Amino acid sequence: MEVSRVRALRGPNIWCRQTAIEAIVSCSEAERVIDDLDAFETRLRARFPDIDIQRPVGAVFEPSLAHVLATAALSLQAVAGCPVTFCRTVPTPDAGVYQVVIEYVEENVGRLAFDLAGDLCEAALRDAPFDLAQAVFQLKDLYDDVRLGPSTGSIVQAAMRRGIPYRRLTEGSLVQFGWGRRQRRIQAAETDASSAIGEAIAQDKALTKSLLASAGVSVPRGRVVEDADDAWHAAQDIGGPVVVKPLDGNQGKGVAVNVQGREQVLAAYAVAREHGSSVIVERYFPGHDFRLLVVGDRLVAAARRDPPQVVGDGTHSIAQLVDVINQDPLRGEGHGTSLTRIRLDETALNTLASQGYQADSVPAQGVCVVLRNNANLSTGGSATDVTEQVHPELAASAVMAARMVGLDICGIDLVARDVYQPLTPETGCIVEVNAAPGLRMHLTPSFGTGRDVGEAIVETLYAPGDTGRIPVAAVTGTNGKTTTVRLLAHLCARPGVCVGMSNSDGVYVGARCIDTGDCSGPRSARNVLLHPDVDVAVFETARGGILREGLGFDRCDVAVVTNLGLGDHLGMNYIRTVEELAAVKRVIVENLAPATGMAVLNAQDAHVVGMAAYCPGRVTYFAQDARHPIIETHRAQGGRVVFVDQDDLVFSEGGTETRIQLSVVPLTRGGTLPFQVENAMAAAAAAWGLGIDWVQIQRGLATFVSDVGTVPGRFNVFDYRGATVIADYGHNPDAMVALVAAVEALPARRRTVVISGAGDRRDQDIRQQTEILGDAFDSVVLYQDQCQRGRADGEVLALLRAGLSSARRASRVEEIHGECLAIDTALSSLAPGDLCLVLVDQVEASLAHIAQRVRAPLPV
Repeated sequence: MEVSRVRALRGPNIWCRQTAIEAIVSCSEAERVIDDLDAFETRLRARFPDIDIQRPVGAVFEPSLAHVLATAALSLQAVAGCPVTFCRTVPTPDAGVYQVVIEYVEENVGRLAFDLAGDLCEAALRDAPFDLAQAVFQLKDLYDDVRLGPSTGSIVQAAMRRGIPYRRLTEGSLVQFGWGRRQRRIQAAETDASSAIGEAIAQDKALTKSLLASAGVSVPRGRVVEDADDAWHAAQDIGGPVVVKPLDGNQGKGVAVNVQGREQVLAAYAVAREHGSSVIVERYFPGHDFRLLVVGDRLVAAARRDPPQVVGDGTHSIAQLVDVINQDPLRGEGHGTSLTRIRLDETALNTLASQGYQADSVPAQGVCVVLRNNANLSTGGSATDVTEQVHPELAASAVMAARMVGLDICGIDLVARDVYQPLTPETGCIVEVNAAPGLRMHLTPSFGTGRDVGEAIVETLYAPGDTGRIPVAAVTGTNGKTTTVRLLAHLCARPGVCVGMSNSDGVYVGARCIDTGDCSGPRSARNVLLHPDVDVAVFETARGGILREGLGFDRCDVAVVTNLGLGDHLGMNYIRTVEELAAVKRVIVENLAPATGMAVLNAQDAHVVGMAAYCPGRVTYFAQDARHPIIETHRAQGGRVVFVDQDDLVFSEGGTETRIQLSVVPLTRGGTLPFQVENAMAAAAAAWGLGIDWVQIQRGLATFVSDVGTVPGRFNVFDYRGATVIADYGHNPDAMVALVAAVEALPARRRTVVISGAGDRRDQDIRQQTEILGDAFDSVVLYQDQCQRGRADGEVLALLRAGLSSARRASRVEEIHGECLAIDTALSSLAPGDLCLVLVDQVEASLAHIAQRVRAPLPV
């Protein structure tokens, strides 16, 4: 078995809506049916008993080693705790070669699972050992390391339930919700509205106490100390037991409570000093440790925290009892699990010593031994939910404390006998206010009801019903994508509305280009959605990006499919037929917003019409022929249709019509360019689907021109010394047919075409281009461009020449090396009244060259 390619599909794709690993796997003849491999399945199950190899009942199907690989990779992730359910193995047209697809929730985990599944298959083949426990441990350890922690994860889950899209911006907990101008960001339990000043105040415990006291909130008496001796003096001034803690600490590190006597105070000071820049000594208030969570202007959860402790059985030592507790699967390292493992560190040993114990002491039956004086979950404590028990006045005091410090999400540490009463100096005191509080004690308390605090935080970010989304339109097809995208973006743009656009020329935010090159893939789409100025997004969505990485968004509001025709890029990535190409292109239709989304489909292309069956929303059909059966049927059913009637574009739905004269749509040259009429219909129908009003649509159609600045390389027309020069990026047979129809509508004494061919197309597609052109042009200038895309020198020119072998019109053929030189050759032969079509490859350079020639003065 050989794996030749592994890639991550990070968005909805041709296989599923989930993120997935896709690999190309080649199997030897013997590996194509695992039953032909002697005792393979027996050895496999001996190494991985839980693997489930599917054998559909009654189907003519025998699983191959590639099928086992997919199942193993999925099953290993599931055993490690990943919520994955989808895998698929599809034979390619090449014998013994399969496309293997495995769902993942974390890409690194998915890739590791795929590698380990390969190791498992090899071990079963060779009857070699495979350490299943170690493999699962590796996966689980990596999953725990890279996945979102409980706090961030709870907020993300709450957002997902409301349909709010999210994206992790780092490998840590920095997450963006929403798109464009509607975006918000969080990092753990902090939001982009969290005050940096508020966080700084919360870090300064002395300042926090001062502010709370000024608001009448009960706080413990105490002060910052300069050194160990000063700590003892402060403790003497306070009288009775004290708390010694870092001034700017967190997570309970370095905190000692109920400290009495000089020796204990000095020892506690030394520990606290290791965890902070300064130390504070405060009065110890007897009672329980409570954590109150304030979000916005309300208390949303409360928990009593109990310190880590063991109960003696008269047999086991304290260390052994701790080991037993740490076996609980809910306990782990760090913050990735509901509870944290208990550590017998210096603080714990000092706490034991104060009770007369050591780690190897054996407490008597039923004796409770406290292992730490603080109850933080991060040091092994447990939590009991008490939200319903909190007195309203105590809740109001907590909200006031958060407001005084200036935090929108705030964890308040309260020491009190209970939470049934208002907060007074006699009933309790607030000892700390925490920014970015941990949420897991409220989400999954050790005892009591878990609270959906993630939802409470999302409610502060977005109003009810608000999903944080901006309108998104995706455009795909064989030809016309870029023009349709640019026109649609133009139709959406208006004062106060910034349109983000990505296409095969670049990425644009408003009028500014922020990236150049072919940007029709998912990464460019995601970059547009990241931009904080964007109100509407319009994406050219090319076949390559869908296959390579999936979509750059989870769903769109409008999906436009311009055409498929004879197809393009066939023979690449196992896409060999137009039907298979249609399956790729329809991904944007499949991922429309349910019910509200609108698919805009070319009624004259049967493969595009077939996509309607996969549409979860509504459909608008467009066609130039008003009598086309699809148009007439959909119109009769009250559906949206766009067609041409005489000299008008007609937009019809449910018996109402809007008409726009083609004479005021300059892109179509008065309706004489059929392919531009289709592009105008598709873009206008998409704008209609986005809810753009008709005044805006008509104004946009009237002000959009197909020049170099607006749509470079898309039927740009130049006047060159009385001759007409047209530059276009057409690069497939369907484009040639459309261009021939367009230029034949233009008067010309003599016609010349300049053409090369993309080397990554099939031989027949390259030949067919010149077969079409040879019947429509008098002269043909063939050129070899800079990049042959895997072809040998001269190979593309030979195929183009072969396509002209039976040309009915072309009487002159020249071959030139270099695009600009080919353009010069053609231009030098033009006379007034001639027409020259230049099929450009290097769009920007060629257009600049043509413009320079047009501006050049006539020779004297």
